[in-house]
Amino acid sequence: MNAYRTTLVASLATVAFLQAGIACAHTGTGLPGGVAQGFAHPFGGLDHLLAMVSVGLWGAFLGRPLIYALPVVFPLVMVIGAAMGMVGVPLPSVELGVALSVLVLGGCIAFAWKAPIWAAALVVAAFAMFHGYAHGRELPSAADPVGYSLGFVFATGLLHVLGIGVGVLADRPRGARLVRTIGVGIACIGVAFLWTAVRA
Repeated sequence: MNAYRTTLVASLATVAFLQAGIACAHTGTGLPGGVAQGFAHPFGGLDHLLAMVSVGLWGAFLGRPLIYALPVVFPLVMVIGAAMGMVGVPLPSVELGVALSVLVLGGCIAFAWKAPIWAAALVVAAFAMFHGYAHGRELPSAADPVGYSLGFVFATGLLHVLGIGVGVLADRPRGARLVRTIGVGIACIGVAFLWTAVRA
């Protein structure tokens, strides 16, 4: 119970901090460099980082085959979303979609939703589209769009693996409660992202 309270307090403090001013990773101002910069970019945006970790964490919680499937579905659909963003295909409410991804994925973990395979894949694919689109809008002005994309996708995969690593704690004594508590924290941060996106 102490761990739950500590995580909840930390989450609320983070929400308060984020409310003061969230640094958005999707500025639309163009991106420098190639592979190295693409690899580093997901780690500079808390929304993308938390969504990627959540995909792996939820997949680990759901077990086979989703522990393998979700971290594959997300990057594949993300690439499609990025291509749409690069060519200018309209996709409404992108920032809302990105913010909702953190809230919903965190909620799926917090409530231990044992989604069927098709539903989990659909949820992850839908949010992957928004994340890919948000970054795809920035890619045309990158110095090396292909290298940047490769680095970005590779970093995304590593964040999925990190989430899976945390998710395996659910198999240990009291591990499921810890994983669900982490989900609560992620969802709380998602609320802050959503509030900021709505106000914008």
